[in-house]
Amino acid sequence: MSTTGYTAKNDGEKTVRAGTVVWGLIAIAVGILVLLAQLVDINLDTGLVLMGLLVGAGVALVVGGLISMTGRKSNHHSTTETG
Repeated sequence: MSTTGYTAKNDGEKTVRAGTVVWGLIAIAVGILVLLAQLVDINLDTGLVLMGLLVGAGVALVVGGLISMTGRKSNHHSTTETG
């Protein structure tokens, strides 16, 4: 299992993992929300914000996985037909 954040394709091309992007965006969103709460004095409902972030992350991970799966299927078909 690689923890570098990207995977290598058969032809040597590297692709970014969906999970890496999603968790990176969550970290950025939390950081921005904390900064805004401190600088602009916004009162945020912590539970509601966390639920929204988790739902958004879950949807993004599922969509990223589905896109990755369909990409692998089409890539697999093209390599088996030509190879």
